[in-house]
Amino acid sequence: MATKKKNLKKPTKATAKAPTGTATASPQAPQPDPSALSIGDLKNLAVTLDIASTRGAFKAAEMATVGFLYNKLSAFLAKVAPPEPKKEGEPTTAGTGGK
Repeated sequence: MATKKKNLKKPTKATAKAPTGTATASPQAPQPDPSALSIGDLKNLAVTLDIASTRGAFKAAEMATVGFLYNKLSAFLAKVAPPEPKKEGEPTTAGTGGK
């Protein structure tokens, strides 16, 4: 029976003090809400409304409601979204009035 006691493993320093992960782990950044709408989502919605209206997806009686929503969304985006930077090589409309 003495040999059975010798076969039992004693905890070593490596297993006795295993890291738990709470004290040494760096704090994680909060995860964004997957159901939240971003400015980019709202811009895509405005583009979708524009495309759908040009393709005839709405009846004539629905156009007033869709147009009202589109105008409201565009006004909101103009207030909230920062202006997009101009890219090099894009033609500007200022100063092109004469030939």
